[in-house]
Amino acid sequence: MLLNVLLIIVGFALLIKGADFLVSGSSKIAKKFHIPEIIIGLTIVSIGTSMPELFVSITSAVEGYSDMALGNVIGSNICNLLLILGLSSVIRPIKFQRETRIIELPLSLILTIIFWIICFSNNFISKAEGIFLLVLFLGFILYTIYMGLQGDKSEKKSQEVLKEERGKFFIFKNVVYIIIGIIALKYGGDFVVDNSVEIAELFNISDAIISLTILAIGTSLPELVTSVTAAIKGNSDIAIGNIIGSNIFNMLMIVGVSASIKPITYNPSYNIQMIILLIAIVFLALFPFIKPKNEMSRGNGIVYIIIYIVYMALLFVI
Repeated sequence: MLLNVLLIIVGFALLIKGADFLVSGSSKIAKKFHIPEIIIGLTIVSIGTSMPELFVSITSAVEGYSDMALGNVIGSNICNLLLILGLSSVIRPIKFQRETRIIELPLSLILTIIFWIICFSNNFISKAEGIFLLVLFLGFILYTIYMGLQGDKSEKKSQEVLKEERGKFFIFKNVVYIIIGIIALKYGGDFVVDNSVEIAELFNISDAIISLTILAIGTSLPELVTSVTAAIKGNSDIAIGNIIGSNIFNMLMIVGVSASIKPITYNPSYNIQMIILLIAIVFLALFPFIKPKNEMSRGNGIVYIIIYIVYMALLFVI
């Protein structure tokens, strides 16, 4: 057990440093190519930080542990919204850009509803439905590419500024930073999750609780460290983009790939978690339109964290 604790500490160290590399490299590349940071957060950062969920859910689905595959995704999405976004906004209120308010947040809500309908219908996700989720994910990626191109067109700079940027930012170095960050996040997540599960098994904690708590929180640690780091550095777009992108990636890409390989059975007991997830997204979509407008305030973040603590407590009571 002492070895497990030591490996968890090593995992946290990798997560912290990996997140720092990923945020720094992504932010600098965004500035170099005039790509909005929200797009970087929705794509590179969110996919990179979702690698632990991808490996855990696919492995679980292939080995026949449907509950663990879906529980990991649903639990991680709840953790991303309530805990991670809550902590990030407590550290520094998160500003919502226009595209986030009118497109990304409503889109996230719509995709979550579609995901639940697919899960709830016949309590089964077929290979065809898995492929449909992947098609939706492809559409989301095409949207982010389009938005990135629009951002590039809208921001024009003088030749002198461009030359100055070439001197400041080296693409190769920052790409290496991103790659190192993703690798560190992947292995850091593995160390934390694997050893946490081993410790949990020593205390006879059930698979359902493990998937919704330890696995969900463990695989969300990259998002946690990345979004908190981004919030500390004042990169609100990367913080919110990382969460929205990760949740969409989890539902569409991870479950889509898992179901395409092997159909997944949906346990109706997860309906409670899905309702909590939907409520959290609805409130997030409303935050830009209620006081204080166009931001997620510290007060909003505290409410999210309290809801998450209550939710976690109920998991062990019910």
